[in-house]
Amino acid sequence: MMFSHQARSLTFWLVAGVATLVFFPALAGSQTRNKELIAKGQYIFAVAGGCACHTVPKETPHAGARPFPIPFGTVYSTNITQDKETGLGAWSDQQILDAMIKGFRRDGSRILPVMPYEKYSGMAQEDLKALIAFLRTLKPVKKPTPELKSWVPFMRSVGTFAYLGLFGRFSTSPAQTPTAGVERGRYLVNHVSLCGDCHTPRNVLGVPKQSLYLAGAGQDIGPLGEAVPNITPDEETGIGSWKRDEIADLLLKGTKPDFDNVQGLMYEVIEGTTHGYNDMTKEDALAIADYLKSIPPIKNKIQ
Repeated sequence: MMFSHQARSLTFWLVAGVATLVFFPALAGSQTRNKELIAKGQYIFAVAGGCACHTVPKETPHAGARPFPIPFGTVYSTNITQDKETGLGAWSDQQILDAMIKGFRRDGSRILPVMPYEKYSGMAQEDLKALIAFLRTLKPVKKPTPELKSWVPFMRSVGTFAYLGLFGRFSTSPAQTPTAGVERGRYLVNHVSLCGDCHTPRNVLGVPKQSLYLAGAGQDIGPLGEAVPNITPDEETGIGSWKRDEIADLLLKGTKPDFDNVQGLMYEVIEGTTHGYNDMTKEDALAIADYLKSIPPIKNKIQ
């Protein structure tokens, strides 16, 4: 049975119409979901302080090469832009994930635990996925990462293996993120904002002193030679006298209750490289405040 030209034409337009009704809304829905995922990732990136460690102050954001002194030398942060040669552009999502929560480089070698992958291992799966989606949007910048400087042989392989075996504290990534209250604050402090990375002092091997969790560190042992305050609720040496709104205001605006402004590393993470704590919602800032109010006070005067 032969179809007329008109029938074939009608069939074509019917099929095209059905395809348009089915395919294009699905495509539009996919694009919307992707934009939402990236926006969520941008927010996680901001609450992580804009990943400020990967930016040399006053230089191109996210291109790495920032030096960090460690007990056995100097390590440099990596380029997290989408440059295919010197950044993450050629990495798969799984490789980025393995670096973030397991500490493996693309070639399978170990990342020194200066990169806080132990703490990021407790970030929720949905937040990790969103953060990686946002990292994919970072403009590529060609900037190689300087090699590790250390007088200890096999520092990256043997040294990291030994450190993690003795002191490593990995977490289980929850499927979903706590949404409110003290548990939300605990999650952000420990696995996203990583307040303990600066505010918990370390011993001579760089191991955090958990008995002084968030109790601050003096200039001699603070990160980059900066003193960092005690943020436990101790009335005399910590922030016990601060109201929850005052803690939230510091996170969002960098302003202390006495109207002084924060400086140094705290200023960097509040202002962010392109996004920072100042992009945080008031609800999340208050959740962090509530958690900090809930932890045991530790008397530790910072000079």
